[in-house]
Amino acid sequence: EGALSRRERARFEAHLAECPHCTEYLAEMRRTLDVLGRIEPESLGPEVRDELVALYRRWQA
Repeated sequence: EGALSRRERARFEAHLAECPHCTEYLAEMRRTLDVLGRIEPESLGPEVRDELVALYRRWQA
């Protein structure tokens, strides 16, 4: 959120208005981030933490 310029945001919103696939994908991503944000890091085993960090780093690349 907040990473797009006004022009980019308008194009993005226009695309979402016409693309149910992308709209659903975005909703799924938001739900996933919401759930992940509620997980206490201490509740995860080291292997799970390592895998999540690796996934995040690949996603950021």
